[in-house]
Amino acid sequence: MTFEIFASAFAELLTPSVFFYLAVGVILGTLIGALPGLSATMGVALVTPITFWLDKVDGFAMLMGLWNAAIFAGGITAILINTPGTPASITQAWDGYPMYKEGKGGLALGINVVFSFIGGMISILLLILLASPIADITIKFGPAEYAMVALFGMTMMIAVSNGKVLKGLMLGFLGLLLSTVGLCPISGLQRFTFGRIDLQAGISFIPVMIGLLGLGEVFYQIYDYNEQKAGQEMEARKVSQALGRILPTAGEMKRWTPRCIISGIAATIIGAIPAAGGDISAIICWGNSKRFSKEGDKYGHGSAEGLAVSATANNGVIGGAMCTMLTLGIPGDAVTAVLLGSLMMYGMTPGHAMFSEQIGFTAQIMALMVLANLAFLVIGLATAKVSAKLLNMSQPTVWVAVGALCIIGSYCINNSYMDVIVMFVMGILGFFLKVYDFPSGPLVLGLLLGGTVEKNMRTALVISQGDWSYFITRPISLTLLVLIAASFLFPVVQAVMKKKKKDGDMHEIRE
Repeated sequence: MTFEIFASAFAELLTPSVFFYLAVGVILGTLIGALPGLSATMGVALVTPITFWLDKVDGFAMLMGLWNAAIFAGGITAILINTPGTPASITQAWDGYPMYKEGKGGLALGINVVFSFIGGMISILLLILLASPIADITIKFGPAEYAMVALFGMTMMIAVSNGKVLKGLMLGFLGLLLSTVGLCPISGLQRFTFGRIDLQAGISFIPVMIGLLGLGEVFYQIYDYNEQKAGQEMEARKVSQALGRILPTAGEMKRWTPRCIISGIAATIIGAIPAAGGDISAIICWGNSKRFSKEGDKYGHGSAEGLAVSATANNGVIGGAMCTMLTLGIPGDAVTAVLLGSLMMYGMTPGHAMFSEQIGFTAQIMALMVLANLAFLVIGLATAKVSAKLLNMSQPTVWVAVGALCIIGSYCINNSYMDVIVMFVMGILGFFLKVYDFPSGPLVLGLLLGGTVEKNMRTALVISQGDWSYFITRPISLTLLVLIAASFLFPVVQAVMKKKKKDGDMHEIRE
């Protein structure tokens, strides 16, 4: 796509109606993304029918604003109440919430806004420049490659265990077991459903996440509540808020941005892979950044760098997902599946025609994504202090609000009381995990990726008639397999090198 075409499309969007519907979309997306359980997919699906009454440009302005803002806004509740507003925000809770507890809630919210914007802009730039080459790579992905991508994501269990590797692996395997509930992806037989129809689709990831990270945290805070200590913490937070800041300093931006640019590029590539969403992208980028960062031991304990990487990876997926949808007509994630239907309702066929016959509207969609990122940057920074005022709310008020949101969010996903029951069970489990110092991340990771690994690995074995060499005879699958092996070996090599260095230092001191 030439610069002239994009510039012309951008100029055509500078109308009052486009700005109005874009602002409406950003505001709706911020509200939907910040409510636990109300995902960007749900928001886009609910608003799409309304857009059919609008001009296609105005309609897509609302949808682009909602989608981009909802992904960023998921980090708001992840930071303030340890409950990710969207699945993609799970890693933001690992660093953002500890920052909030340290009295750095305003800074955490600022990092979330700024680096979500950076991730989105990197992704959109790559979408504009490299749409066709990225699509050419992903079209070669089959079941073997999808299985290896998901398996690579599962290697992050160690990274998200916060040093408690054995405990983390135990919970990771529990998550894998939970992922087997429902219908077998190959034979269609029921597994562990106990005759209940509402379990045939499996255990939904979102109620589990809300229960473990949201309700479990509420239960633990009630259990650990001390009125005098809470009063002291409240005063400390007020002082911190009064003296705090929203924006990172120039030095911090300079230090974090190179790492985040790499994460943004990686997230775009991951987003271009169908079914690989922001949650997988955030986990992979966060985990690998932790491995290679000098302050990797701080990740998961309030690392501002870790939060910046997570925010970048979340919104970095969007451009890659749109690339796959626009170029190949294959949804990159659940949101683009809804957008694919919207395009077809407007009489357009994603694929080569979008870059030849409909090149003008394709450029307008990309320009709308740029405007959506600029809009949520302005709105997000303008409302960050308002969000930070939640730090002054009393703990009982927060408990009631979070509990209500957990119940409503869990029910709204499928209008199912079973999801609410699952959420409560996971909330109780999350409480005990907090009490006995078990990391909850690996369980969520196992549940999230277990089904993808099983389905694609078994499909690949059916295609190869049970030949396991199928996974190493395909170049992309073999490359991913090498990366998986390297991810396991790197911590071992790193530990050995640290030990040698320590022994060498001790030897020099003795001499």
